[in-house]
Amino acid sequence: MSRWPLWAVLAPGEPARLESRALAIAMPDWDEEDGEQLPFEVIVGSGRYHAIVGTDPIDIGAEIQIAEALSLEGEEPVYSIERANDPWAVTAWRNGALDVLEDVDPDSLAESLGCPLPGRETASDSSASKPLRNAALVEGVQAAQARRVLEENAGEPLPPGRYCFADTPKGLLLSSATGGIGYADLTLSERFPHARVYGVVASPGLDAFFVNVLQGGECIGQFSHPRDDFPCFPVLDAVKGERSPERILAALGIPAEWFRNE
Repeated sequence: MSRWPLWAVLAPGEPARLESRALAIAMPDWDEEDGEQLPFEVIVGSGRYHAIVGTDPIDIGAEIQIAEALSLEGEEPVYSIERANDPWAVTAWRNGALDVLEDVDPDSLAESLGCPLPGRETASDSSASKPLRNAALVEGVQAAQARRVLEENAGEPLPPGRYCFADTPKGLLLSSATGGIGYADLTLSERFPHARVYGVVASPGLDAFFVNVLQGGECIGQFSHPRDDFPCFPVLDAVKGERSPERILAALGIPAEWFRNE
């Protein structure tokens, strides 16, 4: 397994149990007897907390499922980290409720809990350290509405470039000057339950590409390229009737250049 995790869960408990629970929660079809490689790694910490880390961009989103479920099983908070985008998304979970932690460095948080994440010293040399980019199409919502909700969620005016809003005939296109919109697509899906949201995550060459279709705060389907062997969500074979990354982006009205500009 590559030592640069794209996602992680920091949780208290016994490492073997955490591994078993993470598999049962997010990847119940995994079978060691079939010779399949474990899709994540458990890093044993020096105290109560340990890290569950994954390096495959296709599995991004598993950290949310795992952290939410584990937070319902104990009193202490569980943290999910998504490092594929910039800025990194860090969320605390308590009894199934999330709290997005602004301006919290994932490595510093992990070190403070006694379970430092691997790969920090080699990140600049890793191809995986080049962040994926994400954007979204939000149907049935206008830019002014989305801006208001995201500012309410942040508790302050949005800084310049944090999000870029564009009303189009297909819907609202949401992107960011930093290359990452964090959980904005999920937030808008929760606040506008009538809207259908297409959250796209892709590498600059589109060789890693997937689309989460969100409605009412839930992922109702996921398209993955290459295909995910351990899907966390209902599998989609096409988006808007299209099956290739380039044609899906065109159908959504999202410029492929947004992902190719490094």
